[in-house]
Amino acid sequence: MEGTFWAFLPAIVAIVLALVTKQVYVSLFLGIFVGAMLYVGGNPLEALFTLYKVMSEKVGANVPIIVFLVVLGILVVLMQKSGGAKAYGDWAGKKIKSKGGALAATAGLGSLIFVDDYFNCLTVGSVMRPVTDKFRISRAKLAYIIDATAAPVCIIAPISSWAAAVSGELEGDGLMVFISTIPYNVYAILTLVMVFALCFLKFDFGKMKKCDQIAETTGDLHAGAGTNDDIGEEIVSNPNGKVRHLLIPVIILIVCCIGGMIYTGFFYNWDTGLIGSELQSKNVIEAFSNCEAGFSLAIGSTVALVMISIYYMLSRTVSFKEITNSFTDGFKAMVPAILILTFAWSISGIMGAKGGYLDAQAFVQENLAGSSFPQFLFPAIFFVLAGAIAFSTGTSWGTFGVLVPIAVTILGGSGTLTLITVSATLGGAVYGDHISPISDTTILASAGAKCNHISHVNTQIPYATVIAVIAALSYVIAGLCATLGGLISALIMWAVALTMFALVVIFIKMKSRKNS
Repeated sequence: MEGTFWAFLPAIVAIVLALVTKQVYVSLFLGIFVGAMLYVGGNPLEALFTLYKVMSEKVGANVPIIVFLVVLGILVVLMQKSGGAKAYGDWAGKKIKSKGGALAATAGLGSLIFVDDYFNCLTVGSVMRPVTDKFRISRAKLAYIIDATAAPVCIIAPISSWAAAVSGELEGDGLMVFISTIPYNVYAILTLVMVFALCFLKFDFGKMKKCDQIAETTGDLHAGAGTNDDIGEEIVSNPNGKVRHLLIPVIILIVCCIGGMIYTGFFYNWDTGLIGSELQSKNVIEAFSNCEAGFSLAIGSTVALVMISIYYMLSRTVSFKEITNSFTDGFKAMVPAILILTFAWSISGIMGAKGGYLDAQAFVQENLAGSSFPQFLFPAIFFVLAGAIAFSTGTSWGTFGVLVPIAVTILGGSGTLTLITVSATLGGAVYGDHISPISDTTILASAGAKCNHISHVNTQIPYATVIAVIAALSYVIAGLCATLGGLISALIMWAVALTMFALVVIFIKMKSRKNS
């Protein structure tokens, strides 16, 4: 079964079951088990051994991410106990006068936190949830805004964990090549345009529109879907909390996380596993490329936790006892997200998104290498493939890790068409990541908004797919115009993309008025 289309069966089983039964945990576990059964040839007992072996490997490799999530959970609880989150919500409630303003403020904050998508999802959710709740914005809409300003922002930010990951897959000056792909990333940029257009033009459609209508008319922010995580609703906050008790900790966290990435990129040697005095990078940009994002975020967030705890004690906002109690509360808050992430990592592992076990990577490489499509179609083809693989595996990083080297090999290491194709691959990976119920970013967006996970997936898919269709068609035009040069092809591509987007918005608005 290795290296064949059967490698994707675990994801197909997990996704179909999750969408049909609404039971994410069971569906993911069964998907992993199906993959293990395929790998061992049908022996159930041996499949269980393989299942837990894969799970231990993936969890072990992602311990820094788990630590980072737990620390974020603790910090969210501390911010709530300090009264800072409530004070900010009260302040924002006075300054923000409309539903559109609340959505725009959420999108703006999400766009500013570009260091890492995990950090983005949980921070934006905890800070803006009280504000959006005041205006009866559905949790599904909040989860979409969070998700749509997480990965799409990170994939076009030169200083982010995503930029570092992509740069590592590119030859030569990887970061400069990555920066060159940004103007061609139609899906990421147009997703941000879509988010801000939704805030002010109000053209919701599909299940999202129904969720918003229910939230606005009945006050049921979950629109009957319920939530997997109610932690934090019962936390007693300090009545004397100030806005600074939220803003200062958030600033400390951002500075420490960026500092952790820069420090490890400069001084940590990944070959020896030791911190040395000899510099591993020549400049800050290279340090970001050389750092290991999960490890750096874990260290940065831990340092931030210590500093924030001292700040709260010195300001007499949160007592030492309350801080220590927040450790268990914060961990409990993250248990659902960590559990789903564990299963999502494991299903990607058994499928072999990066090789091994069922080796989906080999299947993709073998079938792409022998393709005979016209070259101008490659950007659109790689966009669709990246979307399909990221949706199936739940990992955008694993997807572009497989496809980017293939694209560079087939088309050559430079040239406008190569840049467009690489950019299309990155955008397609983000799209697949967006609509996949087993994606870590999608899971964390649900957790940050405290939204039912399947409700978030179902309401987000139509929005993301509209942008994906526009992006795919735009890449066909970009491929045809690639011989005209980078600037001209980009201008034509964006003219087509924005025209199609405007037509879609007009169509939805007209249909909405007709139905009204």
